[in-house]
Amino acid sequence: MTTRRVLIGGLIGLVIAGLVALGVWQLQRRTWKLDLIARTEAMLRQPPVPAPPPAAWPAIGANDVYRPVIATGRYRPAADTYVQAATALGGGFWVLTPLDTGGFTVLVNRGFVPPDRRGRVDPPPVMVTVRGLLRVSEPGGGFLRSNDPAGGRWYSRDVAAIAGSQRLGTVAPYFIDAAAAPGLEWPRGGLTVVTFRNSHLVYALTWFGLAALLAGMTWMVSRRRAEA
Repeated sequence: MTTRRVLIGGLIGLVIAGLVALGVWQLQRRTWKLDLIARTEAMLRQPPVPAPPPAAWPAIGANDVYRPVIATGRYRPAADTYVQAATALGGGFWVLTPLDTGGFTVLVNRGFVPPDRRGRVDPPPVMVTVRGLLRVSEPGGGFLRSNDPAGGRWYSRDVAAIAGSQRLGTVAPYFIDAAAAPGLEWPRGGLTVVTFRNSHLVYALTWFGLAALLAGMTWMVSRRRAEA
């Protein structure tokens, strides 16, 4: 019986230690998330920089996401890709169009259009200057739905797949979410949602609470057995 109690006690101790470790991990995640939010907010306040050229592509990473950028060039005609979107304006599509800057090509998410506007938003034929936020590619597709290039059904902004489908050749490994253009109804730019879910403190308190509850219950049971 003593050996059994020791084993049970050891197992409970391991469970409590595991719960505490999960709580500590969530606190570490919270610190990382708060730092990410602070860095992103500071980045959003910075003036736009030129869209990264090919020489800078290998160095682009998570720290560049949401960086304000600017690019000048001409949109390629008849090369729009419509990607399903859910926005504050309802369901519809993002309109992604390749922009030829003269030095490289970058996909620009010109904005959102409702379903009845699909295929009816030709890009301007003149030179344009695009301001927006740098975003990284979204390979594969959306939740439980894979992109279907052959069928023209896109559920994520997969830069490489879109470039291959449109035969664009080499394009930047990122895309630009265009800012809202004054006087332009569709596509509607400037709908980038920059939010970070931060529930790590709640999760940490939950794990710590479970650890304390289990420890308290174990102490009560042990005390009753000692008094019996």
